Amino acid sequence: MNRFPRVLVIGAGAIGSFYGAILKRAGCEVAVVLRSDYEAVNATGFRFTSSLGDLSWRPDQVYGPNDTPVQTADYILLCVKVLPGVDRAALVRPWMGEHTGLVLIENGLDIERELADAFPTNPLVSCLAFIAVSRTGPGEVNHQAYGQLVMGNFPRGFDEHCVRLSELFQQGGIKVDETDAVVGERWRKCVWNTPFNPLSVLANGADTLSMLDAPGGESLIRTLMEEVIAVAEADGYPMPDGIIDKNLEGTRKMGAYKNSMALDYLQGRAIELDAILGNVVAIARQHQVPVPHLQTILVALRMRQA
Repeated sequence: MNRFPRVLVIGAGAIGSFYGAILKRAGCEVAVVLRSDYEAVNATGFRFTSSLGDLSWRPDQVYGPNDTPVQTADYILLCVKVLPGVDRAALVRPWMGEHTGLVLIENGLDIERELADAFPTNPLVSCLAFIAVSRTGPGEVNHQAYGQLVMGNFPRGFDEHCVRLSELFQQGGIKVDETDAVVGERWRKCVWNTPFNPLSVLANGADTLSMLDAPGGESLIRTLMEEVIAVAEADGYPMPDGIIDKNLEGTRKMGAYKNSMALDYLQGRAIELDAILGNVVAIARQHQVPVPHLQTILVALRMRQA
């Protein structure tokens, strides 16, 4: 592919608009599909505050969910939240071409399979975003820290599509780590996400430092991380020594950060409970690994959702 690829972002909230900005900066033609912010973005584009400089940008096309594409994209970035009742394959299907590559930049564990089954002949690239970014208003985004991606094919490998996308993201100004075992990397991210995100909801939308500094807070988070690590090992993905301390040190350096689940809870939106916590507990049950603290938090949050 000699020309810069055409990219379509489905779910251009905080995460999607950030990585759309990076690809636009690299020279790609970038379109977006929007619901709630359609009018604001169509009028003025995305407005960013970021330590990476001015990331504000205007998409080449702004589509509503019922529109049809002017041109088929080379790559679709799917950045919607993984929620019960959201048919991600149905969201993607109208925009997919015969050779379109599907790029997931989404949280959670065991989230690729339904899309791999729906589009078995299309390339599927799975990415984990390590970023602190939040939507502050219609078309307005605050990028607080980080931005690097871990990227690989699902279920394994690192093909020419990964190589091309990795180059583009790096040209746009972020770091990309390559992996040929992306499922193991999703487990690695669960070590942070699975404790911090659900706990933030139980703590009424608390930020990371408030959770760590509460009496017994850091001890509880360590225990939850230990349970995640035990399940990952039983599933065939042992975690490296020192990963808990490394995660906690990095969290403190990041400052008082409200994660995505905390923000969703505070704004009355559905939370990604199964993708981030429920699937970990389900896999623990398959392998008969006891996870009493994770199980308790899952049940408590399901009560709150009900």
